[in-house]
Amino acid sequence: MSKNKFASIAKDVINLEIKALQNLKKNINSSFYKAVINIAKCQSKVILCGVGKSGLIASKIASTLSSVGTPSFFLSAGDSSHGDLGSISKKDILILISYSGQTEELKNVIKFANRNKILLIGIVSKKDSILYKASDIKLLIPPSKEAGGIVPTSSTTAQLALGDAIAIATMNYKKFGKMDFKKLHPSGSLGAQLKTVEDIMLSGNKIPFINETTKMQRAINLLSEKKLGILIVRNKQKKTIGIITDGQIRRYNQKNSNLHTKTTKEIMTKNPISINKNILAAKALSLMNSKKITSLCVHNKKNKLKTIGVLHIHNILQSNIS
Repeated sequence: MSKNKFASIAKDVINLEIKALQNLKKNINSSFYKAVINIAKCQSKVILCGVGKSGLIASKIASTLSSVGTPSFFLSAGDSSHGDLGSISKKDILILISYSGQTEELKNVIKFANRNKILLIGIVSKKDSILYKASDIKLLIPPSKEAGGIVPTSSTTAQLALGDAIAIATMNYKKFGKMDFKKLHPSGSLGAQLKTVEDIMLSGNKIPFINETTKMQRAINLLSEKKLGILIVRNKQKKTIGIITDGQIRRYNQKNSNLHTKTTKEIMTKNPISINKNILAAKALSLMNSKKITSLCVHNKKNKLKTIGVLHIHNILQSNIS
């Protein structure tokens, strides 16, 4: 088989799945709205269940819902009849996914939901099926031609897209934002990109504060002790008025020989750049790059003169933020 033939097969598969998604898009109606509102207002858990490929889709949707603030889990239809139905409570919402809606393993789950008056959302493609008829909210996925004609392809793509749509719509209804997302994703690259300045800044005794009247000889010693390459200059009211960097000191020494007689106020750069502690660290890195600096003062709320931390570019890089 030639390379062109393989490429042709790939394009045919993708075209079939695109068509399935286009048909699904046309079929979104008030039932979708009802499903989202009920899921968003659920005071307990959202449980997803399916068999075979639909079960894999159900598992993925459960994971997506959980990651955006709706506690969810996947229930194996096969295990449900052997005691796992006990994990479903009356306040839960049950989402069953099946192309045919007649899958044998789901029948006991359907009966349990109806008997206990548990809200049942059915994602199904057959209107004459048990699942469609038994569901309180019916989300119909239009039947579509499967790529290859044997295995679920177009149908599972549509199921996944509908599940993602439910998750994102629910997330928007709940106003689930980046900071909420960060709480549930503290690790990995996603967690790193959502870290705030406060998460990684240096604070307390690690901040290299120095008084405006201190002689530079003492300042140089403190610069060596703190090992940050900067000093934050404050006045008597403990307001930040300037910054001194090791680069500044080197440049001054190249032109003058009286550095040790000077005070920090005479050497410092006035009005150092300060950033709010709640800003994303990735934005702080962008600011550093644009200003060609390696450190930022950190302030709380709108009081830029009260430094509560220092952010060094090393703190950002060590946190795998880019």
